[in-house]
Amino acid sequence: MATRVKRAFKYRFCPTDAQAAELSRTFGCVRKVYNLALAARTKAWARQERVTYNQTSAMLTAWKKTEELAFLSEVSSVPLQQTLRHLQGAFTNFFAKRAKYPRFKSKRKSRASAEYTSSAFTFRDGRLKLAKMAGPLDIVWSRPLPEGSVPTTVTVSRDAAGRWFVSMLCDDPTVQPLTATDAAVGIDLGLDHLLTLSTGEKIANPRHERRDRTRLARAQRNCARKKKGSANREKARRKAARIHARITDRRRDGLHKLTTRLVRENQTLVIEDLSVRNMVKNHRLARAISDASWAEFRSLLEYKAAWYGRDVVVVDRFFPSSKLCSHCGTLQGKMALNVRTWTCDCGTVHDRDVNAAKNLLAAGLAVTVCGAGVRPQRRTPGGQSATKQKTSRREP
Repeated sequence: MATRVKRAFKYRFCPTDAQAAELSRTFGCVRKVYNLALAARTKAWARQERVTYNQTSAMLTAWKKTEELAFLSEVSSVPLQQTLRHLQGAFTNFFAKRAKYPRFKSKRKSRASAEYTSSAFTFRDGRLKLAKMAGPLDIVWSRPLPEGSVPTTVTVSRDAAGRWFVSMLCDDPTVQPLTATDAAVGIDLGLDHLLTLSTGEKIANPRHERRDRTRLARAQRNCARKKKGSANREKARRKAARIHARITDRRRDGLHKLTTRLVRENQTLVIEDLSVRNMVKNHRLARAISDASWAEFRSLLEYKAAWYGRDVVVVDRFFPSSKLCSHCGTLQGKMALNVRTWTCDCGTVHDRDVNAAKNLLAAGLAVTVCGAGVRPQRRTPGGQSATKQKTSRREP
C-alpha cells in the first residue's frame, strides 16, 4: 500500500542585505516571544495554573499593543504564532515525560530560525517569496523538488558559521516501498571500524573530527585571544564555526550514503541499543564516540527503513553479543575491550566484532520469526533485561 511521506528539502541561499536584516529581526522576535510565553507559563505553573496555546496567543496580541514590545508588529506574525505552537509541543512532551522542562532561548547559543506556513509565503515557478519581503530568496537549487510538489511549510535558519538555509516541507511521491527480499544483516557499531556486518564486511571509521582537529584547535586558540565583544573575536568565532560545520557536513553525508545502501540491500537490519549518553561519560573515549555519531546513524536507519518498507530490529544493550560464541552458543567470562580476537572452547576462532554482528543477527531473526521477547523499547537510561528486543516495522 502506498504511503504518503512528508519530506524536508534543505537548500542554501544568499540573502540581500535587506532580507538578512529582516530575517535577523524575525529571529530575534521569535526568540523574544518564546521566552515571554515560557516565562508566563512558568509563573502560572508555580501557581498551579494551566496556560494553553490559545491563552499565549492572546498574550501575544496584548504584547504587540504595548509600547515596549511594539516592534513585534514589524515582522510577520506567522513565525511568532509558530513559536508558540512549538512551545506548546515542548510542554506536551514534558507532561508526557518524553522530554525535560522547556528552557529559555539564548541569543548566542540557540538556533536562529523562523517557520512560515503557507499563508506567509508564495512559491511559484521555483521562486520563494516570504512575507514582509520585496523579492524572492536567491536559493541555490542543489537538487529539484519532487515534480508537482508544493511546500506546505518553510523554515529559514542561520547556523553558527553564518550560512543561511531554507527548508521546505512537502509530499514526496518518489518515496515508495522497495521490493521485499530475504536479505538480513546484523550491524555491530564500533570505533576501530564504524560498522562491522554479520557478512564479515568492515566499514572504516572516517574519524572526521580527528582529521580537522589541529585546524580546529588553532582556530579556537585564536578566538580565545580576542577581546570579548569585539569584531575580531566574532570573525575568529565564525572561522572556528566553519570548521565545525565542515566536520558535521562530511559526517552527515557519509552516514546518509551508508544508511541508504544498507536499507536498499537488506530487508531486516539488526542493531544494538547502545546507551550513548552513558558511554560518553568515559572521558578517554568520549571524543571518539561523539565523532562516530552512533545515535544519528540509528535515527537515519530507522526513518529510511520506515520509508522503504524495511524492518529494523533493536536488540537490548545487555545482550552479550561479543562474549557469546556464534558457533556453539557458549558464553565466555569477562572480556576486556582490547581483546579483538578470541578462541572458544569448541575451537572456533572469533573476530570480536564479526562475532557480535552474527549474534545480533541471530537474536534479531528470533524476534522477527517467532516474536520472542518483543517489548516497547525505552530510550531513557537504565536499559532493559537481556531478553527484550524491539522490531521497528512499517505497517502495511
